[in-house]
Amino acid sequence: MDSVIRARGLRKAYGKTQALGGVDLDVAPGQILGLIGPNGAGKTTLLKGILGLAQVEGDLSVLGMNPHRQRSQMLERVSFIADTAILPRWLKVQNALRYMEHVHPRFNRAKAEAFLERTDIRRDSQVRELSKGMITQLHLALIMAIDSKLLVLDEPTLGLDILYRKQFYRTLLDDYFDEQKTILITTHQVEEIENLLTHVVFIKNGKLCLQAEMNDLEHRYTELHVGQEQVLSAQALNPIHTRPILGGKAMIFEGVTRTQLAALGETRTPALADLFVAKMETPRSATAGGDHE
Repeated sequence: MDSVIRARGLRKAYGKTQALGGVDLDVAPGQILGLIGPNGAGKTTLLKGILGLAQVEGDLSVLGMNPHRQRSQMLERVSFIADTAILPRWLKVQNALRYMEHVHPRFNRAKAEAFLERTDIRRDSQVRELSKGMITQLHLALIMAIDSKLLVLDEPTLGLDILYRKQFYRTLLDDYFDEQKTILITTHQVEEIENLLTHVVFIKNGKLCLQAEMNDLEHRYTELHVGQEQVLSAQALNPIHTRPILGGKAMIFEGVTRTQLAALGETRTPALADLFVAKMETPRSATAGGDHE
């Protein structure tokens, strides 16, 4: 198995609205992939297809299996955390551990217990007694204790304060991830995951408008800060995005050498969030597809 996820020509329509418009995607073992797009871009539809929750047209395999026809078998090796993940409010922590131990063949209760020891969560507490951050910690403990090959995170830290968000991702890297595991993350908090990712995908109107290794972005894209006197010269090189900054403009270029740009001003690698804005603000007509998520 060369790819954890392999997709060719994925399409999905809801009536006249095209949610996916021919998506090709390869995700290899050991990647931490950020799937980033605005609301309505098709992220959720793509995730549902990968998890076998929605049938999509095209060729799709996850861990060598068809996620729709072999969903039960596949989910023994795939874990999922979503912002809408809800544990029953009446459930006690100790009963959640006991339940997972009996229903999931790859669950390691000792590992979950070891993680919970580092939190303030009591085993006799009910979910209704826990804060949102604690509920996320509990959910993470249950998921990390499963020996899965693919972890899908859909806005996993939505609504958490910055301390819980940073702790979540630190725990993910320190206690879960290794070269045999793969993580797929969708989030609107792009700045917080930029340094975690090995690969990134931008999706817009049901189509992928960027697929890249994070290490390759600095070779493909350059941000230039220019004073007002150099703006016209820089614009002649066709930036893909321009925004005002104090005393001039910040422009993002694709395929223009840094040597050429350095004569006009200060160059740097654009932040992922700024590159995302640049790609999303490309004229809508330049990217085909629908806007259903």
